[in-house]
Amino acid sequence: MKVAVLLTILSLFLSSANSTDCSLDFDAFPYKPVGECVRPNDHEVIVSDIVRTTQCCRSVLYFFSKALARSASQAQAILLDKQQWDTCTSRFNMQYNLSIGSCKFDLLHQDSGNCSSLTLASIRSKYGQQFDSVITSCSQFDVPSFISRCGNCTDEISNMIENIVEDLKVKDNDMQKEICSVVTIAAIASNRTRDDAWTDGYYRCLAAMDSGSCKHSNYVVEMILGTLVVLMGLFLLITLFKARKRTHAHNKGTNTAPGKVASKWSGLYRFSKAEIEKAINYSSSRIRLGTGSAGQVYQGILPSGQLVAIKHLYRTAMSGSFTREVEGLSKVRHPNLVSLLGYCNENGDKYLVYEYCSNGNLAHNLLRSDALLSWGKRVKILRDCSLALRFLHTHPDGCIVHRDIKLANILLMDNMEPKLSDFGLARMVGMKETKCFTEVRGTIGYMDPEYMSHGNLSCASDIYSFGVVILQLLSGRKVIELDIKARETLTRKAKDVSAGKRPLEDFVDPRLEGELNLEVFKSILDIAVLCVASSSKGRPTINDLVGETERVYEYTSADMVELVPFFLHSFHSVNAFPDDDFHLLCSLHKQGDRIMQHPYQALNLL
Repeated sequence: MKVAVLLTILSLFLSSANSTDCSLDFDAFPYKPVGECVRPNDHEVIVSDIVRTTQCCRSVLYFFSKALARSASQAQAILLDKQQWDTCTSRFNMQYNLSIGSCKFDLLHQDSGNCSSLTLASIRSKYGQQFDSVITSCSQFDVPSFISRCGNCTDEISNMIENIVEDLKVKDNDMQKEICSVVTIAAIASNRTRDDAWTDGYYRCLAAMDSGSCKHSNYVVEMILGTLVVLMGLFLLITLFKARKRTHAHNKGTNTAPGKVASKWSGLYRFSKAEIEKAINYSSSRIRLGTGSAGQVYQGILPSGQLVAIKHLYRTAMSGSFTREVEGLSKVRHPNLVSLLGYCNENGDKYLVYEYCSNGNLAHNLLRSDALLSWGKRVKILRDCSLALRFLHTHPDGCIVHRDIKLANILLMDNMEPKLSDFGLARMVGMKETKCFTEVRGTIGYMDPEYMSHGNLSCASDIYSFGVVILQLLSGRKVIELDIKARETLTRKAKDVSAGKRPLEDFVDPRLEGELNLEVFKSILDIAVLCVASSSKGRPTINDLVGETERVYEYTSADMVELVPFFLHSFHSVNAFPDDDFHLLCSLHKQGDRIMQHPYQALNLL
């Protein structure tokens, strides 16, 4: 009897001891508090574009993710059981004096959803090829190429999370998606948790995938209006929910069918994959128009005979890029924004169908050796692009920041009319917000230094990028993408010329010699130099930029109009040219846009 009692007491003691032990190794990757924890609610982030939390809690999440990755085994679930999770989080509270309850990670344990029971073995069995691809993409984070390597890594991770979420049918459950995201990140990390340098680079890279929450800086106003906003928000949500139910009931069975106009993105045609393939394969071989980081662009012909450009996004491309481009271009229409005609999202393949721009992109045209992009055309392109930017930056819902303005993203129609394209990175900054804290993405050669260093995205970020484009058009030089030194050389030279430290001719595209007015050239150069100011506070507003490009365009147009009648009179009186050339000049006189090609060169011929 005494022995039985003793054994019972010993069993209870051991059970109690085990319940207070945490199986996670916190010593391998100690928790490091971050500065944002001083005011933990100031900056909200969305980890992996799914887990909504704060910057402070993100550090806690990554801390536990590292520990889970280190303890993961092939057969056991990556997450702990509830008792172990509660024990470990309680220990964390006691040890670091931080309330993990406020971070809302209570359900990151087994039996809390479809993803909570995933093991390394089950992930490798189901997603082996994709998992290996992610491991390869995330294998190195060398400092010189950190951004490009990190971009590939985060794109692959995002794709894998999306596939797991879809397969486990939790796409409409935010909490379950968060669990899937954490499990996936930990599973990938488990591959090399013994390598401290790699682990540090991996979690530093993950921050680049986090979406920043654009928060207004006036905290007093937020507190005063907080309650009212919440009540209004609840009312609006209830109203929208009821309306959505009615719409869903009305459209059930038709919204998702290919070959229909999609109700989700009003005015866009949803193509079937068969229609896309037929459009691309209209000739004996596919005609590829270009290749970018997100996908390949092909020429296509619709059944109506309309020529189109079809972008096939890589499966590794972030799904958010596809959604942002479709949502962005379905809401905005402007003569100088490329028109999105439709899309296809079928069996994991994503396509975007655009209007066809027959003259390619501005980078190609600027560097062509067989045809010169005339001064008049360059001025008009700058004016038209600035109008497109003003349209985006003054949108009723807030400033739409393009985030990737560069020569290659300015397409040209057959009449050389420019169209701003590629809205895969576009981001909305609310009307009451001056900036938005978000992940750094774009083309480095054109990227705002402020945005690159701190992730502070604003309308001024586009102004900087457009300033680099202006400098390229003026000088005829192409910034090497991903090369910051090339950009700095260009901007430094422009600033020296603008300040009078170097002659103006040093910056003029030598191919334009005799074709331009140097005073007009100098005025454009000066505004471009302001656009590429290191601080956003020193840059002109979009209205200032439009005003200057409009003035230069009108001056250049008037200059050309005054010269053409003089040419016509001179040519006719001396019969300097055959009749065909005379009729061509008459045609140019009637068409204002086309009289601005080579007036100063023509003047030199007389």
